[in-house]
Amino acid sequence: MTPSHSPRLLADIGGTYARFTLQVAPSRFEHTASLLCAEHADFHAAVTAYLGRLPEGLAPTVEHAAIAIANPVEGDEVRMTNYHWQFSIEQMRQRLGLSTLVVVNDFTALAMALPRLAPSQRRQVGGGQARENSVIGVIGAGSGLGVSGLIPLSDGYVALGTEGGHTNFAPRDEREIAILRYGMTLYSHLSFERLLSGPGLELIHRALSERAGLVPEGLSAPEITRRALDHADPLCEETLQAFCSILGTAAGNLAVTLGALGGVYIGGGIVPRLGEYFDASPFRARFEDKGRFSDYVKVIPTFVVTAEHATFDGVAAILAAQLRTLHAEHGSAILGQIQRAREGLSPAEKRVADHVLAHPRSALNDPIAEIAKAAQVSQPTVIRFCRSLGCEGLSDFKLRLASGLSATVPLTHTQVTGSDSVLELGVKVLGNTASAILQVREQLNRDTLVRAIDLLAAAERIEFYAVGHYGVVADDAQFKFLRFGVPSASVTDPRLQLLSAKVLRPSDVVVIISSSGRVDDLLAVCETAHARGAPVVAITASQSPLARKADVALIVDHVEDVATHVPMVSRILHLLVIDILAVGLAMRRGAESVSALPDVAAVGLDEAPANAVLPTARRAGPGISTSGPLSRLTSHSR
Repeated sequence: MTPSHSPRLLADIGGTYARFTLQVAPSRFEHTASLLCAEHADFHAAVTAYLGRLPEGLAPTVEHAAIAIANPVEGDEVRMTNYHWQFSIEQMRQRLGLSTLVVVNDFTALAMALPRLAPSQRRQVGGGQARENSVIGVIGAGSGLGVSGLIPLSDGYVALGTEGGHTNFAPRDEREIAILRYGMTLYSHLSFERLLSGPGLELIHRALSERAGLVPEGLSAPEITRRALDHADPLCEETLQAFCSILGTAAGNLAVTLGALGGVYIGGGIVPRLGEYFDASPFRARFEDKGRFSDYVKVIPTFVVTAEHATFDGVAAILAAQLRTLHAEHGSAILGQIQRAREGLSPAEKRVADHVLAHPRSALNDPIAEIAKAAQVSQPTVIRFCRSLGCEGLSDFKLRLASGLSATVPLTHTQVTGSDSVLELGVKVLGNTASAILQVREQLNRDTLVRAIDLLAAAERIEFYAVGHYGVVADDAQFKFLRFGVPSASVTDPRLQLLSAKVLRPSDVVVIISSSGRVDDLLAVCETAHARGAPVVAITASQSPLARKADVALIVDHVEDVATHVPMVSRILHLLVIDILAVGLAMRRGAESVSALPDVAAVGLDEAPANAVLPTARRAGPGISTSGPLSRLTSHSR
């Protein structure tokens, strides 16, 4: 249970029931209880009710919690699709007095449990043999339809957070066409979830009643299932048979979509209760019914998850990974930024940094006077520390800190190895890039962005300066801003940069792009621009000389060893910051500029009109194009 030995609160929240347990050791759960959601006003009330049932003195020992919820989880706000509960993750953590609160999609959690299942915790339906180190699919019906998958890595798996249950229902026979027609009288979009769920089972029963010319009885899903399993009602049996057939179609679609040669697992609250009936149902035949691809899916095994606590196991694994990350690497982007910047701080600012790293929760909640007292510094020193990280002040710093400490799923960087397949390589590159993008998102500062866009909007001319591999970022910026009718230039040759900077005017704005912020040529450009009265916007690393010299610094902290590798992720991050500035300027300039945005995204530099660079020609100055062959002579990158 390291790094904390206290019991951990786990929950599995659906549209009908909220299940809770305490994890007291790996795969050991105690005090498990199911509460009806309808009996509690909101999520906080349900958690409080569960904690109130625990033995006296146990609830206060809970420091960490993880919630698997039947809902997409993006950012801090959670709004359930199939129920009315909604809450802020960070506010809920504070109300419950927790150190950590992780919230993930329930089928992401179930997917993470699959590699940990013992053979006795799953039951194979039909033939097929799982291929090792292959993609795994997971699907299951309950109050809704959950869909997820696992992508294998060299040291584990990455779980996919999807909403695949909302894909369009596709009928395969006359009976299902009748179900589709009935469903479309109720919904403009009939998804698989509308049928493969508890409410969906009831909808199928009503549709088949109408097809048979019968008056629907209004039976509940549990009653339909009971009558079908007891062979007490032919219409209920047909309903359950149709349900299993449609689930076979959805599972087969998932198998071919993901290439799930590692198998497809069926979870949720309905199928595991069907027992042997499901094994003998049309599910497997429909799963294999894929026309030209039938041979492909026949070798893919399908399993019913029979483990009682599978979702708890999965969400517990995600929480454990989050706690390891927070313990070993201080978790959030802002804390990692403090670690990297610490050596460049003053002695007093270092004491503030050490206090925040050692007590991030206290720093998040304490007023400035308490933080200053704990770090043995003055209150202005605390403010200087915050601003040294690119924050506007203490409140902005706390917002970024709260976002990092309340992360939903840990962000990771996975090393590419020589033994990786092409698929594994692609997954790792995309995953690493996505992780870096999300970390930069946490670093964004609203006021800094507004000031940068204000400067660009007021500029008569904008010049973009970069060297080496980052020259393409400056070229891309020039093209985008020219598309908006803004006179712009990309200056990427160090020999021309100082000459160009010497003819800047106060009405011009300089944008300097540098990953390290320590390139002498670019620092000289910054000083020359200031001498000419032109403001400087820098896209660079925090605590760098360029960040300190610029009028506005947009922070991109991503370390790449450019002495031995061509920069990849950092260059993408700089391009994205340019896109943010371009979109911001377009919105500021009005609808006409906004309408050009799709063209900016769709048209490459090689497709630019021949006269696109005409507005960049100077009326006086070097008289040399800065985007020509000379700009590509440099091979160094900083």
